[in-house]
Amino acid sequence: MTTIGHHSPSPRRPATVLAVLLVALAVAGCGATVSADVERVDATASMASPELTPVATRSPAAVDADPTATPSAVAGASGLPSGSALPAAIATPEPPRKAFAMNLYRRGDYVAQYTFEWCVGASLQMALNMTTAQSDTSRAYQKELWEMAQARSSSPFGGANPRGWTAALNDLGIGPYVLVSIPTFDEALRVAATAIRETKRPVGLVMWRGRHAWVMSGFESDGDPAAHADVTVTGIRVLDPLYPHGSRAWGPSPRPNALVSPATLAEQYVIRDSGRVNLGVPPGYLLVLPTSAAPGEPAA
Repeated sequence: MTTIGHHSPSPRRPATVLAVLLVALAVAGCGATVSADVERVDATASMASPELTPVATRSPAAVDADPTATPSAVAGASGLPSGSALPAAIATPEPPRKAFAMNLYRRGDYVAQYTFEWCVGASLQMALNMTTAQSDTSRAYQKELWEMAQARSSSPFGGANPRGWTAALNDLGIGPYVLVSIPTFDEALRVAATAIRETKRPVGLVMWRGRHAWVMSGFESDGDPAAHADVTVTGIRVLDPLYPHGSRAWGPSPRPNALVSPATLAEQYVIRDSGRVNLGVPPGYLLVLPTSAAPGEPAA
């Protein structure tokens, strides 16, 4: 009797095939999953990291022209090395410096002082003439203005001092004005010119160490103070209410609306360092200065 051998199925072949299929599926599945996760993580990181350096990109036309371009070539198309940060914004250049001149004086604004004591009254009159539509040169009004400044001066000598001058300008409604002390001559001229440029109002110059009043109505400089903070004032328009008398001690009075040099002005515009009257400011070159503060706001 021929015995037919019973061959049972080999358990290894199906297991091997199944293992291979599972591995293939697993590899394919992980590849798809990892790719999706990378894209999602990168997108999330881009949104959550605003501090990252922007990446330079090419224009669509450039990409279409060379679709096989490598990432380094794409970055290079912007003119920057790959991975470089974009350049900072270009600063606005300072406007060119040109000679500048400004003068508030109009014919009829000048008023001489009617007495040797009323220089502040005459200076108030001239400031009003330059900043309002009025043109009052009367003796009666000058006396009224001087008495107004005198009452606000609190001077032990009975006169009108720079504090009363400043207060009267504010009470007359053409302020705000503030009394300031500047330590150097050149800086005082620059501050005065800048104030005239910004406010279109005259500046009071406290002359003769605090004993006399002039009005500065304009200036010339090597640049516009509104555009350049370091301008040099080369000429000063002045109104001395004592013209044509002048002073034996301090020198002659410039004619009204004269353009004087800084050297000429420095002969009579000097540091006020007297302690006879406390003006509330330190020794220096004193200015009765218009400011750009809005009405009702404290002057800077």
